[in-house]
Amino acid sequence: MKTFVIIIERGRRNYAAHVPDLPVILVTGKTVQQVTQRAEKAIRLYIEQLRRERRPIPNPRTRVKELAVA
Repeated sequence: MKTFVIIIERGRRNYAAHVPDLPVILVTGKTVQQVTQRAEKAIRLYIEQLRRERRPIPNPRTRVKELAVA
């Protein structure tokens, strides 16, 4: 199992998420939960496609560190 970071951004009317280590993935949704579920599904489908094509699955390289700045 590999763990990929998803970046969730709030727009005016919805949320969007992308996966820095899998740049082909971009999803939108009305809620954080919906966009998270869609990102997970997109990642699974993309990995399945890579396996079918016998292409390597990228290793996650992106890390997240929240930084509070006063």
